[in-house]
Formats: sequence, C-alpha cells, structure tokens
Amino acid sequence: MFVVTLEDYKDLTAFIYKKSGINFEDKKRYFINKRLEKRLSTLGIESARDYIRFLKFKDREGDEFQELMNLLTVNETYFFREFATLEVFAEFCLQEIAEKKEREKDNTIRIWSAGCSTGEEPYTLAIIVRELLDRHEKWNVEIVASDIDLMALEKAKSARYDDRSVKDVPEEYYAKYFSFVDGCHVPVQEVRDMVRFEHINLNDKMQMRRQRGFDFIFCRNVLIYFDEISRKQVVDHYYIALNRGGYIFLGHSESVGRITTAFSIKRFGRNVVYYKG
Repeated sequence: MFVVTLEDYKDLTAFIYKKSGINFEDKKRYFINKRLEKRLSTLGIESARDYIRFLKFKDREGDEFQELMNLLTVNETYFFREFATLEVFAEFCLQEIAEKKEREKDNTIRIWSAGCSTGEEPYTLAIIVRELLDRHEKWNVEIVASDIDLMALEKAKSARYDDRSVKDVPEEYYAKYFSFVDGCHVPVQEVRDMVRFEHINLNDKMQMRRQRGFDFIFCRNVLIYFDEISRKQVVDHYYIALNRGGYIFLGHSESVGRITTAFSIKRFGRNVVYYKG
C-alpha cells in the first residue's frame, strides 16, 4: 500500500509552496496521497521520497512539477458562478469604467480572469460585456484568462462543457450565446474570440510583473489556496497590474481588506467593492 509519510508530505508541500505559493495543510495529506499513488505508478517510482528527489534534482525543465500541479489543483467552476458579484460588475463597475473611457477617448477595456480554471468565468465575462456594454462592437475588449493548470487551460480552449457547467446560465443568454454540439454546450465563436488564454503562475514574480493595464481583475476562490504571505504578494501585484480606478473581485469568502489596505472601497447599494484609487 502506497503511503506518503508525514515527513515526506511536509517536504513535498514545502517544495510546492516554494514553487507555486500554494499552501497544502496537513488535512490534505490523504488527498495528495491518492493523487500521487497513480502518478508514481505511471512513472515507475516506488516511494514519495524518490519522487521528491526526482522533482528537486532531475526535473530541470519543470515538466513533472507541472504534471503535479495539474493533478493537485481543483477545477470547481461553472458559468455565472456567484451571480451577485457579476451583477455588481455588470450594472455598476463596467458602466462606470466605460463612461470614464469614453470621456478619455479610450476604447480599450482589459479584464484579467486569474485562476480561470476550465474557462467558464472568462467566457461568462465575455457574454456579460457583449450583452450589457452599449454598442460593444465599438470597444476593443481583451479578456486575459490565466491558470497554473495546463490541462485546465486546454479544456478551456476547447470550450466544450457539460450540463453542470451551464446550469446557472440564464435561458435568454443560453439561446443567444451557446450551441449544443456532439453532446456538449459550446460558447459561440464571437464569445470565444474575446478570450486569450495564458499559462501564469501567480507566485512567479517575473510573470506577474509583466501583467499591466487592466481595468478589472477577477481572482475568485483562488487565494484560499495561498497562505497569508503569498496572498499579500499576489494582491500587491494585482494592485500594480490595475489601471487607476480599476476594480478587483475576489470570491465571496475572500476579502481584499483582510489582505492589504492599498485598495479603496466603494459601495453600490449593499455591495462593497475594492478599486485602485
């Protein structure tokens, strides 16, 4: 029976944390044990200790570490998830930024979906923009969607979804922006063309420094996998990546205010949002 010892678990998770910023607590040991068992069998590696050595000393290109990340990241998402947040974005923030851009004679709006998983979030944002931005065809809208999981990104690019993924799509939006092909729900090409996918490790400082000029950043239910130090580093990079007046959206259980005081607060009715003042 394959078992990751506590010592090996701590060594492996420390290595993962150093490379990715993702923090796996001790309670995740069983989960990681099950994921590693099949992978090590495929590689012909007998123990977790040997696998850790392989990662540290033989995986020079980082290919196996990427495989490990693909195994361990959880891709739990669907279209129009956390609808209340999307309403605030659509009805208040998007309109405000669009009006500001019009005054400045700037027709470009840039959105970053960080930790996009299998693509439901960025495609949702594309649908909202097409539906609610007045005369959207005059705008140059770029949605950058990133994730550390290459397998998730490949699925996102293929844009083929099951019933569960589209369960919360409003009927009128489904009729307008989806087709049903070979048993899968597929966003229309106009929506897919608005999204550009990138492989980005949020803990990679060089990659993060290259991200600039965004009006909106969505990083929902991603920072829960980071510890306090890594969260602060990532959110600090987001602050730099945002344009002045740009908005950041985290998950409903996450709070920018608990991580940093850099952002300003704005209220839309009962909703509190954070922006770069």
